[in-house]
Amino acid sequence: MTDIPLTGGRPTADLRIVETRVYRGANIWSYDRSVHLVVDLGRLEEFPTNTIPGFTDNVLQMLPGLREHTCSRGRRGGFVERLNEGTWLGHVAEHCALALQQVVGHDIRRGKTRQVKGKPGHYNVIFGYVDEQVGLAAGQLAVRLVNHLVEADPDFDWEAELEAFIKRAQRTAFGPSTQAIIDEAVSRDIPWIRLNKHSLVQLGQGVHAQRIRATMTSETSSIAVDIASDKDLTTRLLSAAGLPVPKQDSVRTADQAVAVANRIGFPVVVKPLDGNHGRGVCLDLLTDDDVREAFEIAREQSRRGSVIVESFVTGKDYRCLIIDGRMVAVAERVPASVTGDGTSTIEELVDLANADPRRGVGHEKVLTRITVDDAAIERVRDQGFEMTSTPDAGVTVKLALTGNMSTGGISIDRTFEAHPENVEIAEEAARMIGLDIAGIDFICPDITQPVRETGGAICEVNAAPGFRMHTHPTIGEPQFIAKPVVDMLFPPGATSRIPIVAVTGTNGKTTTSRMISHIFKGMGRKVGMTSTDGVVIDERLTIRADASGPRSARMVLQNPRVDFAVFEVARGGILREGLGYERNDVAVVLNVAPDHLGLRGIDTIEQLADVKAVLVEAVPRDGHAVLNADDPLVRAMRRRCSGQVVWFSMDEPGSEAREMIDAHCRRGGKALILAPSERGEMIVVKHGRREMQLAWTHLLPATFGGKARMNVQNVMGAAAAAFAAGAPLHDIRQGLRTFSTNYYLSPGRLNEVEVNGVNVLVDYCHNAPGMRALGDFVDRIGESLAHDLARPSRIGVIATAGDRRDEDMRDLGRVAAQHFDVVIVREDQQLRGRQRGEIAELVAEGVREAREGGARCKQVEIILDEIDAVRHAMSRANRGDLVVVCVDQHSRVMAELEDWSNQAQAGSASNDDLPLADPDFVPPAEG
Repeated sequence: MTDIPLTGGRPTADLRIVETRVYRGANIWSYDRSVHLVVDLGRLEEFPTNTIPGFTDNVLQMLPGLREHTCSRGRRGGFVERLNEGTWLGHVAEHCALALQQVVGHDIRRGKTRQVKGKPGHYNVIFGYVDEQVGLAAGQLAVRLVNHLVEADPDFDWEAELEAFIKRAQRTAFGPSTQAIIDEAVSRDIPWIRLNKHSLVQLGQGVHAQRIRATMTSETSSIAVDIASDKDLTTRLLSAAGLPVPKQDSVRTADQAVAVANRIGFPVVVKPLDGNHGRGVCLDLLTDDDVREAFEIAREQSRRGSVIVESFVTGKDYRCLIIDGRMVAVAERVPASVTGDGTSTIEELVDLANADPRRGVGHEKVLTRITVDDAAIERVRDQGFEMTSTPDAGVTVKLALTGNMSTGGISIDRTFEAHPENVEIAEEAARMIGLDIAGIDFICPDITQPVRETGGAICEVNAAPGFRMHTHPTIGEPQFIAKPVVDMLFPPGATSRIPIVAVTGTNGKTTTSRMISHIFKGMGRKVGMTSTDGVVIDERLTIRADASGPRSARMVLQNPRVDFAVFEVARGGILREGLGYERNDVAVVLNVAPDHLGLRGIDTIEQLADVKAVLVEAVPRDGHAVLNADDPLVRAMRRRCSGQVVWFSMDEPGSEAREMIDAHCRRGGKALILAPSERGEMIVVKHGRREMQLAWTHLLPATFGGKARMNVQNVMGAAAAAFAAGAPLHDIRQGLRTFSTNYYLSPGRLNEVEVNGVNVLVDYCHNAPGMRALGDFVDRIGESLAHDLARPSRIGVIATAGDRRDEDMRDLGRVAAQHFDVVIVREDQQLRGRQRGEIAELVAEGVREAREGGARCKQVEIILDEIDAVRHAMSRANRGDLVVVCVDQHSRVMAELEDWSNQAQAGSASNDDLPLADPDFVPPAEG
């Protein structure tokens, strides 16, 4: 490490978090989910770790796991070396956050710390996470810990803070059963999404999605669950199938319970009709008084107030796990107990057992802590002891009657010892109840012997049985029972993912996304699409909002109708949350131009290109990146792609882009190019040395006879994406031939309407690069428009978003002035931090500057309200003129234009009745 000058003095606890972000997918820092903290070191920038006495020893004492961190050295202990040599405390906070997550069992090792450019003492601290809330809490506690080690805080109790952190992690963690299924799904590359704060999880995407809640699945029958919950009905069904079950009856009063017990014969068991986890179960009852007392205990745990009285079957307690009709595991359940050592009391033995790190509260760990309640004390007394008694060495004292894991019991794996006849009985019981995943409880002397011969019986059938007694047995080999669950939901060879095409770029994203969606809709696919207009599911707009972010993408992936996804991905969403998914099969990058610079640390166009390249980095080895070869910044993204690159280019033969494409195709690559001829331009698909004609550009409605060059680019990007996604050429051709920029297929994107002889274009253009493309189109069609008196005039209604830089706003005005005779500047409804009128004035400044330089524009006006600006533009236009409206709320604008047309047709406001406007006239006030 390079020595840095110190200003003297002592370090103070100045480390603080300036900004927090959570990336829920691939992002500019990492390929996976990450927490991003921007921290300010303050004076600690002057104090690396080797200048703070005792810092390294103290942090290693509090978090011993840091000794295992390799850091950049790539070997165990690498981070300790960095601490001893001297590293900055932002880097230490990163590793502490990782170590804290490792304490709670989250195997996370991804992290990096980088200085914020231009801000001394500020650092970007990035680290991975499994659970979002745990990751955030780890980052916050790591910063507090570092500050405490720099300058002791008397209010900071490390042991208490660590315990609170562990408990918080346990509250949000999946249970052992859910986690086992998720781990198996991940190992098979099946994506998953947590749908709530508990155990509801979606495996797979779209039409292939399956849901689980603990060990209940999408295939679990609700009727079967109801039957299993009714123990009386369960027993009657099993008995009707000839399966061994105890004699029983359901009762609602204590007198009825006594009567049933006397009828079936003592000893008996009393338990709630619809209980679970062994709560309220009383065994081996020998007298009427025992039955009356047990009835009250069982009724408290019964949701419907009914209680079961059944004959007591003696033997050991076994749980047979049946998945998809087959037995996959058997465990012997031993009730909670302690074994005497001759010196410790029963109470001390319980504390010693609960100190086992495998024991926790409820189902949070593989074993549950033994709870000493009144029932446990009574059970101890029945065996002749008190809690303060000291049993002899080797003497076992039971604290519960049932062997449920939830009451502190242990399990012994007996999977390969079960007799085949017993296995057959358990499988038949699951089929009779109708459960896809069932826990069959046997009571019998020995599971290795047929229960029909030894006198055993099925005492319960459980829906949603816990897995931890099988995956983490106290004694014996663990059984990997999550595999048959995932096999049931996703049989070998079944698909769990839907194809994802993601589109980004400075301009053209929405139109290209709509084109791709239209192509695949024509092929019969149920397409889910996100764009700046909203979320569209199978041609229905389900959410009207700017849906180009990660949350909207996840909404599409959760929809069970969708079998193909097309995502418009904007810069803002990537910077805010990353991608909303793990990877995309096809990434399309149309262009990179200056826009939204100066936001979230993106100050240059090269940095903006890095943001958009996240989509390319999210392409798997069997995926494709569709890149615009004409854009140098997009061209450079090919190095970040793990899959294949499909190029598209509008450049002439002999250009740098075309030469690169030719070399690419000679190596067997794919590309789309424009082949000019006397008849027009032909889009040609190249695959290796083969060339296939796709379509004439001038015959595609969206290109306006080839004049809308930006849409020619969008068409090529869409065609290349569809080709990469496996669409046949004839389907691509048909999709492009039937896609037009009418308002129904492409609202707000180059919609052409005629209002009383005035040609109107409605588009979303909001930045200077987009205005150049739109202006080129206006120039191409402007002179061809018919006009009886003179050349047609062009009126532009323009605006931009408030989060652009001042110079970007002026640049929009400069470009617009080159293409319009009259520029009317309006403002969006959302000003994004600007004052009303400020944006319009900056744009107008650019127009005036261009006018002084000889631009086409002769007049600029400011009308802030969008509808007022549209009305003013239409009132100024003559027949044959061209009005271009750059919209914010396209539906309101189109409704206004329709009203304008209807009023004229009704005779109330026709152009013949209006005075002819002169757009070249400059009023004296404009000067």
